Parts: sequence; C-alpha cells; structure tokens
Amino acid sequence: MDRIAIIGGGPGGLLLARLLQLGGLSPVVFERDAHAGERPQGGSLDLHDETGQRAMRLAGLEAEFTTAARPEDQGDRLYDVDGTLLFDRNGPADDRPEIDRTILRQILLDALTPGTVRWGHRVLEITPADDGHALIGDRWCERFDVVVGADGAWSRVRPLLSHAVPAYEGVTLVELGFDVERHPAIDALTGSGKMFAVGNNRVLITQRNGLGHIRGYAGLRLDEATARNWQAVSPERVRAELREPFAEWAPALKEIIETGDFIAVRPLYALPVGHRWTSRSGLTLLGDAAHLMSPFSGEGVNLALADAVDLAEALTSGHGWQAVNGYEEAMAGRAAIAAVGAAQGLSGAFSSEGASPVLQHYLSRVNEH
Repeated sequence: MDRIAIIGGGPGGLLLARLLQLGGLSPVVFERDAHAGERPQGGSLDLHDETGQRAMRLAGLEAEFTTAARPEDQGDRLYDVDGTLLFDRNGPADDRPEIDRTILRQILLDALTPGTVRWGHRVLEITPADDGHALIGDRWCERFDVVVGADGAWSRVRPLLSHAVPAYEGVTLVELGFDVERHPAIDALTGSGKMFAVGNNRVLITQRNGLGHIRGYAGLRLDEATARNWQAVSPERVRAELREPFAEWAPALKEIIETGDFIAVRPLYALPVGHRWTSRSGLTLLGDAAHLMSPFSGEGVNLALADAVDLAEALTSGHGWQAVNGYEEAMAGRAAIAAVGAAQGLSGAFSSEGASPVLQHYLSRVNEH
C-alpha cells in the first residue's frame, strides 16, 4: 500500500492525507479545483468532541482549531411564521464550537507537505492496472496501490464498489449570504448562532459565520425537475419564485429572501440509509462518497473526519486489506445511525406540523443537559 491516491480535497480527504503523512506514508490528493479559493466551501460547521474534535487532536491540529473556532456562536433560535420567538438559547447545548468550512480546510492544507495536493487534476476514469488502479485525467495517467474516494455526492470511485446512486429527498435549499454591517436586521434576527423559522413544509435559516458574515437558506419542498430548473435560471428569477411560498410569513423573516446575496440553489440528495458494499482490494470510500445524507443532523463533516481517522489507522496498521474491510464495516454502522437522524431531522423541519417538531427537538436537548 505504498502508493495511495485520495480523490477529493475536502476536509475528510485532507485529514486522511495529514494522518497518513504522520504515519510515514506519502499520499497524493487529486482535486479538480485549480486552487483552494476557486469555489465557495459552504458555511459554518460545528465539530463534535468525539468525532471532529478528536480527529483534529490526533492530527496534531488542536491548537490551530481552537484558535480559529467560535465557541460563542453555538446558540439556537426558533421562530414561527408570524415571527413569534418560540425558543432562544444563547449558550451552547453541547461542546460543539463552530468553525468556517473554508478556515478548517485551510488549516488542513497548511498542515500537509507541499505538493501533496494536485490542483486542477480532475479524475475522468479509474481502471485496473498492475494489481492497483490507474487514475486517468486530461493528458495525465498515474497508477496507485490504493484509491480512496473522498469525492463527495457524485463520487467517481463509488460506482466501482456499489450500484447505489444518491436520491433526491424532495427538499431544496436556496443559499444566501449576508454581511452584518450591510444587513443589521438579519444580524439581530440571527442571535448568537443559528436561527430557524419553520412553517408548513418551509424553513428559513440563518447561521452566523466568521469574519462578520451570516449564511442563510430558504428551504421548501419541490419536485426534482423544478429544483434543477431553478439551478439554471437567474438569481432574480429564483428570488421571485420564493416570494409566493413565503408570502404569508412575517416581514422580518421575508427580509432573508429579499436582501440576501444569492449564492446557489442546492437540491438535497442522500444515499440509502445503511449503504454498504462488498469490499474490494485497493478501493474504498469516506465521507459523503460513502454515506451522503441531509445536513439536518449536523453530522456530515464530523463523520468524514472520523472516517479519515479510522481509515488512516487501517492503512498504516500493517494488516493489509483486512484492516480496511474492518474500517468499512465500522464506518457503515456509524453512518447508518447518523443517516436515520438526518432523515428524521429533515422530516421534522419540513413538516405540515410547522415549528412544533423542531421546538420539541430543542426542548429535548435542553432536558438532556
């Protein structure tokens, strides 16, 4: 297992590379983007102590994470469609400090040996070659003993292991951006962390990010064809389409739709709960490539980082592919539990019962602590 390729330069793939380097190996990360800043990396993440934070500690990056993290931004607010505040917690329910995805990624990039990431290297094909696999790109080809798919929802590695394809979950989020100086009303609405406003199968969300930014989302149930059409039309058209579903909401909440800077339309997809595959020597998966689920459990990046820890241990154990097989079984079991929670979180937020299921969720977490 001397030559290891990691496809995808997200947090899971980069952490795996860091841990393998600490274990004396020299992995190569193939990333399609030309550079780290080519695409927006998404909003704020909360790292859980037993998964994400543990991974950063094992990678020797606890100090860097602590310096960049925002424990003060763990609050929760919940409004109904009339703008009535139903729940407001300024303090954290758990030890899950926030960190911007872009900053987390940069910490991991800075920790790697220079040249580890091959920027602008999109993998077009993966074929068997000399007891390993060849990665084929545009005018390049290279052979590896192990290929790890850390390449997200539409992984190129997964079809070599599984017939599973992500299915649309019936919900689409329109992602918006706010600057606290230009959007003082949204700043006040958001509070000290994350704000949910929940109605009949619709949600409005704002979440505090670092550097004076807030990320927002307008979510609703749409058929897949409409969701894909929204991805192809102008931001002005998308904003216009959102007005009718939220017409009866409080004016203060509708400001999210009217004033946010358009970022993207994001239909939500998920792999089947409990997704598994027959282990195949030289190929494996981690993160969303293995267990894509909705973001309504807060587990996605934490699972990817936990996967990276376990896979690095397996690849450096000296026990061959049997150790990787063990990783895959443990990872699938852990992910199945999280996927059930993600599906429940999605159905609770997008419910005909309005804000009640989300309020009960918040109250249950308070009672647990």
